[in-house]
Amino acid sequence: MLGRIVASAAILFASFSSIAGDGHDHKEAPIADMSKAYKVIEQPQAVPANGKIHVEELFWYGCSHCFSLEEHVESWASKLPADVEFSRVPAMFGKSWVIHAQMYYIGEILGITEQSHGDAFKAIHIKGERLQRKSEQQKFFADYGVSEEDFNKAYSSFTVKSRMKQADKRIRAYQVSGVPAVIVNGKYLVDAGSAGGQQNIFKVVDYLIEKER
Repeated sequence: MLGRIVASAAILFASFSSIAGDGHDHKEAPIADMSKAYKVIEQPQAVPANGKIHVEELFWYGCSHCFSLEEHVESWASKLPADVEFSRVPAMFGKSWVIHAQMYYIGEILGITEQSHGDAFKAIHIKGERLQRKSEQQKFFADYGVSEEDFNKAYSSFTVKSRMKQADKRIRAYQVSGVPAVIVNGKYLVDAGSAGGQQNIFKVVDYLIEKER
């Protein structure tokens, strides 16, 4: 199933290049009409039935715009209201994306995502590490005290594979054409293009959260 995505990777990369070149990621523009600052998802997806408003960030470790958005994500998530639940969903639009998605879920089941997630972005975009090979990832996780044995178990675990399949299915259901993007309660999609800049994304997200309340 994941392999079918690779064939469309070239088309999707053209879309990402368009996003990168529109200037929205770098300057904040006034939100003239909040109703036009997000997209309504044609086929809303179910969210956990726990009484909370669910917010999902769609990302790829290799995406420079996802990296630049991370500071906004961290700032927003640090002040999360009690009735809001936040999660991340790695996109898998190509082979390297799938490898990085696997890495994300390895960190998750090892219980170190809170520390390793931001560092993975920095390793790729600041230190120039690709983190594509198993040996590179094992070395990366070793810095958090993860033994080679524990890493190998997580690397080939059913849990990681299952979460990857679920994430791939969810992102395809949203019919997104690029990352980063934020989904609110399975109903609304917000990205830099719709919001008028990365700094506006979570203003729109907060508006939608209030709308859902």
